[in-house]
Amino acid sequence: MVLAVLGSGLLVLGAAAVALGVLPAQDALALGERVAPVLGFVVAITVVAAVASEAGVFDRLADLAARVARGRGALLWLLVAAVAVASTVFLSLDTTAVLLTPVVVVLARRVGLSPLPFAMTTVWLANTGSLLLPVSNLTNLLAESDPAFGAAYVSRSWAPALVAVVVPLAILAVVHRHALRHRYEPPAARTIGDPVLFRTAAIVLALLVPALAVGEPLLHVPVWVPAAAAAVVLVVAARLRAPAVLRWRLLPVPLVLFVCGLFLAVDAIGRLGLTDLLAAAAGTGEGPGALLRLAGVGTVTANLADNLPAYLALEPVAGSEQRLLALLVAVNAGPLVTPWASLATLLWHGRLEALDVHVSWWRFAALGLVAAPVTVALATLAILLT
Repeated sequence: MVLAVLGSGLLVLGAAAVALGVLPAQDALALGERVAPVLGFVVAITVVAAVASEAGVFDRLADLAARVARGRGALLWLLVAAVAVASTVFLSLDTTAVLLTPVVVVLARRVGLSPLPFAMTTVWLANTGSLLLPVSNLTNLLAESDPAFGAAYVSRSWAPALVAVVVPLAILAVVHRHALRHRYEPPAARTIGDPVLFRTAAIVLALLVPALAVGEPLLHVPVWVPAAAAAVVLVVAARLRAPAVLRWRLLPVPLVLFVCGLFLAVDAIGRLGLTDLLAAAAGTGEGPGALLRLAGVGTVTANLADNLPAYLALEPVAGSEQRLLALLVAVNAGPLVTPWASLATLLWHGRLEALDVHVSWWRFAALGLVAAPVTVALATLAILLT
């Protein structure tokens, strides 16, 4: 509800900017054409992930991880991290924050381990693990559509993406080393409510993952196309097998309103002087120092104002493929300090509260102040390796 209200307010501000001539109507329409495919993908992948979750796919993955780890807490944590990375890379960071978090928290409690290391892992990797593919984060899809960015996204993103996963995991392993030493009795697998719906969802995901990874770069098929096809198949399957699964709240209407309003508002504010201010702060150039400077500005901006408006505001001052990638590192891997730095973090915290798991924002910020600068700096320097 809060997101919908904020989005509606931003849409009103954007409409006012168009009416007053601050944002020309032609530019607003061009912005809409750019954003429409991105939002189409977001809606489709949200439906896919939600139906797959209701079908028990994520629960079965968690049970499998618990059995494979054979009672070793540290190995279970690593397997959960692997699932979180895969979920983030192929299904987006919000999927990991919203759907995987409750699964791993319940799993940790079932085997007698502290849920905090698992909860922190999902939220950190939801953010830092969202660099590898365009579909991993809304910011990536926007960057890929920027004329300054080349066609071979993965060939440029793999090195910073790898660093942005390894560094946070190393920090979490040190911080939670005592909690992860415990052993446990592997639990029995949970019963799947509807095996037909489960198998259908599993097959659809198995086909969707490679389609998202290679469809656009090799076949030039926009990512929203396979995502929409998968969503249609799962909606039909759910309608036939479990109609109660299909609820209007599966559609991320508040998020769409928020993003549309945010795009218009940030574009208008940029024309009123914000872009010039950020350009002066971010500097120019593609050397190590220049990239670190841009990434630093992006990280600070993301933690002050949320990562999506930070990207939108700084995109005009990037200007090249390397600088856009440095900006992506900042706004994807940097939002680890403030709770509002990314929508995924806020959604994650809401899920934890519903599960009666309480994380101190002060402790969250303190850990983030260590992890964010180190992760962003090393991942930014890794850009020079590609």
